[in-house]
Amino acid sequence: MKARSEFRNVHHVCMVSDFFYPNMGGVESHIYHLAQCLRARGHKVIIVTHAYGNRTGIRYLTNGMKAYYLPMLPFYNQCALPTVFTTLPIMRQIFIREKITVVHGHSAFSTLAHEAMFHARTMNINAVFTDHSLFGFADASSIITNAILRFSLSGVNHGICVSNTSKENTVLRSGINPELVSVIPNAVDAVMFTPDPSQRTPGQITIVVVSRLVYRKGIDLLAGVIPSICEKYPDVQFLIGGDGPKRVLLEEVREQHQLHNRVKLLGTIAHTEVRNVLVKGDIFLNPSLTEAFCIAIVEAASCGLQVVSTRVGGVPEVLPPEFIRLAQPSVSSLLTEVEGAIHDHRMGLYLPVHVAHNRIKAMYRWQDVARQTEAVYDRLQLSPALDSWERITMYRNSGPFAGIIFTMLAIINYFFLWFLEWWQPLENIDVLSEAPLDTSGSFSDNHDITGSSSNRKLCKEN
Repeated sequence: MKARSEFRNVHHVCMVSDFFYPNMGGVESHIYHLAQCLRARGHKVIIVTHAYGNRTGIRYLTNGMKAYYLPMLPFYNQCALPTVFTTLPIMRQIFIREKITVVHGHSAFSTLAHEAMFHARTMNINAVFTDHSLFGFADASSIITNAILRFSLSGVNHGICVSNTSKENTVLRSGINPELVSVIPNAVDAVMFTPDPSQRTPGQITIVVVSRLVYRKGIDLLAGVIPSICEKYPDVQFLIGGDGPKRVLLEEVREQHQLHNRVKLLGTIAHTEVRNVLVKGDIFLNPSLTEAFCIAIVEAASCGLQVVSTRVGGVPEVLPPEFIRLAQPSVSSLLTEVEGAIHDHRMGLYLPVHVAHNRIKAMYRWQDVARQTEAVYDRLQLSPALDSWERITMYRNSGPFAGIIFTMLAIINYFFLWFLEWWQPLENIDVLSEAPLDTSGSFSDNHDITGSSSNRKLCKEN
């Protein structure tokens, strides 16, 4: 059998985001699983994020994966304070020490990701960006975020979106060439989301909701659905996991309609416990107002639940019709589809749980995501490198006013880099010697295990 290096380029990848473990969420899970699978395919991958409490410095995660927790604290919403230039010295040190060939930023919200990609392009290192969210165009928050995205993506080599709807949204917001954006869906660790019908309540139908309890997740719609369903169907109960400012609204609905025994609010749930909540349900309800992909409905389908979701964003692309009922984002439409799912459950008109699980397991695999991401990295090596002037011209073409600001920032960053190259020459930086990549599941002495034991086998080739 040939060694990997004989038929595949080996990339040194630095994944950067403000959102990573121990913080829990979809972006964090995506980065972790993708990094592990790329390592299993023979690539070197490190993670760069900001400090979380007393978690600073270098940590070694499952399978010996290295994570840099930079000595900077979150400023707002788990994001570091945007400074543009002050992160260049430490990013330069990391990129040179680790011999990085690709910097991969995640999430449009992450200031650290945008700055790392900006510095990577200044150093003529390939930069890739993955967008995990959908944004509007009218409110102040979206306008500011879209301006930052336009600046950031003016210099990146390639973009990745998790759905076709997400790609269209990102292209419109950033002005990036659509040919430079690939669609690579999310995936699910099916080993962690196996069905267990014995956990369901006999004689009752349980509707599960697992979501942040915020406006954009459609909690106002959920508050309108609960009383009507409970009044019409005495054998239906709701199990709601998650927390947020809209929890008060659900508590008011429960109190007003005396539904304490039928609406259970579980509060915040660790990602490792989500499966234990899902397997107690028969139907999964996602009333969200916006979704780029929605990994939650894939996890629910993997556990054998029927899915009812609003027809928003990339949701219609995620599951085949036999897995999901799609509703318009309104109370009346959701009620119709939930009642249809209740009828299907009573009549047995749904996929057997283990059949559903096996189909999801085959459809959404992290190994496939890693292969497609690897193909993006490979294409970057074949593309011609841009010189400094060509890159500055790209920033200048970003707009009549914004283009001038972007150009000034790029020029200042070049001057700062030249100063650092004089102040701390390359020969004074301790470049790490190459060692065989550890993809066997073994651990170094001072490790910090973040994932479950199933992650060790997650990315093994079939």
